[in-house]
Amino acid sequence: MRHLTLVRANLGRHLRRTVLTIASVALALFLFASLRTVVTTIALTGQFGSARRLVVTNATGIVFPLPLAYANRLSAVPGVQAVSWANWFGGRYGDGKRFFANFAVDAESYLKMYPELVLPPEQREAWLKDKSSAIIGVRLLDVFGWQLGQNVTLQGTIFPGDWTFTIRGVYRPSDAVLNDDMLLFHHALLDERTNRAGIAGWYVLEIDHPDNGPRIAKTIDDQFRNSSSPTKTGTEQAFNASFATMWGNVGLLMNTIGLAVVFAILLVTANAMMMSARERTAEVAVLKTIGFSDRTLFGLVMLEAGAITLTGAALGLGGAKLLYRATNFNAAGFLPGFDVTAETLLAGIGIALALMLASGVVPALRAARLPVIQALRRVE
Repeated sequence: MRHLTLVRANLGRHLRRTVLTIASVALALFLFASLRTVVTTIALTGQFGSARRLVVTNATGIVFPLPLAYANRLSAVPGVQAVSWANWFGGRYGDGKRFFANFAVDAESYLKMYPELVLPPEQREAWLKDKSSAIIGVRLLDVFGWQLGQNVTLQGTIFPGDWTFTIRGVYRPSDAVLNDDMLLFHHALLDERTNRAGIAGWYVLEIDHPDNGPRIAKTIDDQFRNSSSPTKTGTEQAFNASFATMWGNVGLLMNTIGLAVVFAILLVTANAMMMSARERTAEVAVLKTIGFSDRTLFGLVMLEAGAITLTGAALGLGGAKLLYRATNFNAAGFLPGFDVTAETLLAGIGIALALMLASGVVPALRAARLPVIQALRRVE
């Protein structure tokens, strides 16, 4: 107990310096956790996808549509059990500062294809009956203050004009990786109002067994290879992963920045510990004189380093975990399911322990090896 009292007294001697050092460690690990969570969230998004869903796009690129007439031919392919389709709409709401995804979908087949979009039965029926209506993710209720039954107007960018939809349902995703701030409306309405009727941005297929995916994909692509709109068919996971790769090598960038910040804070912490050790040279000599062993003094200095780094780690890592969960942060829909994982927390704790050793070992060894006579002579 007396040893802990000494540690507390030493930490409180220059309280401002101690607090600032702890804050530096906390900030470094908060940034590390935040940057690493960007990487893990992108990775999880790229891994999302049912093993029984295939996505069919134009082989030239996803921005090029496919004929809606392909739907019947796709449903006739052996192994395909259901077909749905969707179009990126690209509408803006209000001043357009808050982005959210909006799609025109074949309502009934799309809901069956994606049971992850949990919608109350009465809201589901209301949406299916009203062609001019839409369903939205639960987050948009908070972002814009919308309510069920309210009319909202989007300004079309790809499809010009004002598009007004009545909100008939609010879905909640059963998987956090799915966006909870999308707006989905009837593809039939898009066909009616545009002179580009009969097109689909991409198709989603439900197949009988995941093992049949490669065969079905090859059959589809061979079937349309010589058409005016050849296809590219792959698993839903591969489709989502292709969007994740658009971020580039963001993992290397984020990890590099995070480690650079941690290294900078290591220098700050080590400098603070060295200053503290130099200021207590006489005290170390006195402690040795009254019977404190070299091992005990080494442990006391390491305890100080541990108290600083582990307190900072608890504040930084715990703050990141609680903040992002409390605010339900998702980077305006670009990083759905943003949450600090247990692996990130463990990595942060490992960095804190390494920081403790790197900043504490040198001053601890210096205190343990310091000759008493030399220390007292230096004080004089």
